[in-house]
Amino acid sequence: MKELKKPDRKEVNTYLEIRKNLENYVNQENSLKKLFQETYPFNKDINEILIKVSSLNDFYSTNIFNVFAVANHILNLSIDERLNKNDATLVNDIAKNKIDGKEKNFYSFATKYCSHHNPTEFPIYDSYVEKVLMYFNRKDKFAKFEKTDLKNYKKYKEILNQFKEKYNINNYNLKELDRYLWLLGKHNSTNPKIQKQRDEIDKLYKNIQEKF
Repeated sequence: MKELKKPDRKEVNTYLEIRKNLENYVNQENSLKKLFQETYPFNKDINEILIKVSSLNDFYSTNIFNVFAVANHILNLSIDERLNKNDATLVNDIAKNKIDGKEKNFYSFATKYCSHHNPTEFPIYDSYVEKVLMYFNRKDKFAKFEKTDLKNYKKYKEILNQFKEKYNINNYNLKELDRYLWLLGKHNSTNPKIQKQRDEIDKLYKNIQEKF
């Protein structure tokens, strides 16, 4: 990952404004918001859970090849009360699955599932966010953690809050922070498969920075 600009309010605002201009992502998130928070806000019916798991798997390419097994796992956990209580340990419980006798850890998916029910209390984790956090911790040592700690969701949230504190961006909620980190990571990724997306973000970044 190339050198990144130090996080500040201008940078966060720029990436949040970029997100508003990415029509595909906005429409995708709006449809998932309607699905999770309006159409099927509860997790007591296997058919409703299955639709939500399948939608996330399709939109985010989370590589879950047995969506029924994951949906059934969520059903058996009876998660609604824990979601309402913002129970951070729920994410790791959803992530741990046994499929065809093999242990699976669908951690990124689990953060997304909880986040679409309650975005400000359950920020999303993915590889782009991980790389940005690791980069700034190597550079500025804003918190004491190892990469593996990012997959302990309670610790992950603590790390995100320490990140906000370090760079004086406490006025943003955790959903806004995860959008910023995700777009920053995507913008600076070296993955050739997302070159077109990176170019789009770069063009928007330059235009928006000029306005600020």
